[in-house]
Amino acid sequence: MPDVTTNSAAETEDLGRSWGERLRTGDVVLLQGELGAGKTTFVRGAAQGAGSTAPVASPTFQLVRVYPGRVQLAHVDLYRVENSSELADIGLEDLATRGAVVVEWGERLDVDDAALIEFEHLGGDRRRIRTIRDLSH
Repeated sequence: MPDVTTNSAAETEDLGRSWGERLRTGDVVLLQGELGAGKTTFVRGAAQGAGSTAPVASPTFQLVRVYPGRVQLAHVDLYRVENSSELADIGLEDLATRGAVVVEWGERLDVDDAALIEFEHLGGDRRRIRTIRDLSH
């Protein structure tokens, strides 16, 4: 998928929804980009695309939120994680066996076969969203 420039939160969410429609159990998607770059907005759409009707909020203070749907979506936020033992406590492998996992601040992880998406804030509501590594299916 080429670079995409979105011009509103709704467009970023729509792009996430299209990703969510493709998600399957075992998929891991790593998101990277600065604060305010659109990662949580993208995840909101991905959860909808995966079949969830639950409201999506950033899991910054609880690390993981799980949204039921056609495919369970685990939304992980590593912003406040400071060491590898905290990463181990998340149980990423277990979450991936029960559904798909989308990780904000994904540059803090090294996961074989994970999709990798980079978010860049272009000012106002504009975002550049670049797929560096797509889903393997």
